[in-house]
Amino acid sequence: MASTNFVHLHLHTDYSLLDGACEISGLMDRAAELKHTAVAVTDHGNLFGAIKFYSEALKRGLKPIIGCEVYVASTNRFDRSQDSDRPNHLVVLCENERGYRNLVKLASAAYTEGFYYKPRIDKDLLARHSDGLI
Repeated sequence: MASTNFVHLHLHTDYSLLDGACEISGLMDRAAELKHTAVAVTDHGNLFGAIKFYSEALKRGLKPIIGCEVYVASTNRFDRSQDSDRPNHLVVLCENERGYRNLVKLASAAYTEGFYYKPRIDKDLLARHSDGLI
């Protein structure tokens, strides 16, 4: 079977708490079986599985694309009012190492500065750490 031009760019694993169901190793096995050349993992609000995903993908000859489905606060990440608890979702993918470092900064700040029911960032933080991100 020839490789496919299709690449999943929005997948959740069991690291997407209360949402994802598939384990990274099984996901990578299936992607390799289907002759995918690359795959992205975009767990909700965290990068908990990024290192495991990266190494498991490389073991199978797949290009790993690290990403995250971040929660963007409707006002700003410091707002804890009732109206601010409806964050928007945004899928962010790392284009390069700089993007990975920026995504780590975003995910960390989401927990340490913006956590309100969920780890949240805001547009200001995203603008400051957008280099290398798609």
